[in-house]
Amino acid sequence: MPAGLIQTYRAFAHNNAWANERLLTACAGLSQLEFEAGRTGFFPSLQKTLNHIHVIDLFYVDALEGGWLGPKAWENEVPYPSAAALKPAQAAVDRRLIAHCDALTQEALDGIVRVNRDTSVQAERRDRLLMHLFQHQIHHRGQAHAMLSATSVAPPQLDEFFAAGEAPLRAGEFARLGWSEETIWGR
Repeated sequence: MPAGLIQTYRAFAHNNAWANERLLTACAGLSQLEFEAGRTGFFPSLQKTLNHIHVIDLFYVDALEGGWLGPKAWENEVPYPSAAALKPAQAAVDRRLIAHCDALTQEALDGIVRVNRDTSVQAERRDRLLMHLFQHQIHHRGQAHAMLSATSVAPPQLDEFFAAGEAPLRAGEFARLGWSEETIWGR
C-alpha cells in the first residue's frame, strides 16, 4: 500500500534524523582541525555547514511548533564548534521535528504557520514549509557529504533510507535511535 502524504512527511522527518546521525557520526572521526578546515562550499567548512543546518532547523521547527524564536536562531552561526557537541544538539531538534510530523493531521498540514522574520511575519502553509525544510536539509547535507569526501574519513551512505531491501542493514542503527521499520512505516 502506498504511503499517504502525512506518512511521507513522517518518513522524511525520520530520514532527516537518520542522515544527520550518520553524517555527524562520520564527522566525529575527524580532528577538530579537519572539521574546521576551509573547503569548497557555500558555507566553507564542515563545521559551518553542519551548524547552518542546525540553526535553520531550529528556526523552522520553532515556527512549526508555534514559537517566535525567529532570526535569534542564527545569532551565533557556530553554536557548536565541535562535531561531538553538535551531534546531540542536532539529534534534539531532529526529535522535535519527528514529534511534530508524527502529530500531523490533514487539517494541520493544510494550516498556516507564522514565521517570525524579525521585520515581518511570513504566513506559510505547513506542507510547503515542511517541503522547504526537508529540501534545505538535503541540499546542505549533500554539500557536507562532498566536503567529507576530501578528508581522512569516508562519507557515509545517505541515500538508502527508503529502500525496503536495505531494512536489515539499518535495523541496528534504527534500534540505537529508538525506532524500527514499523515505527516509520507502520505495518
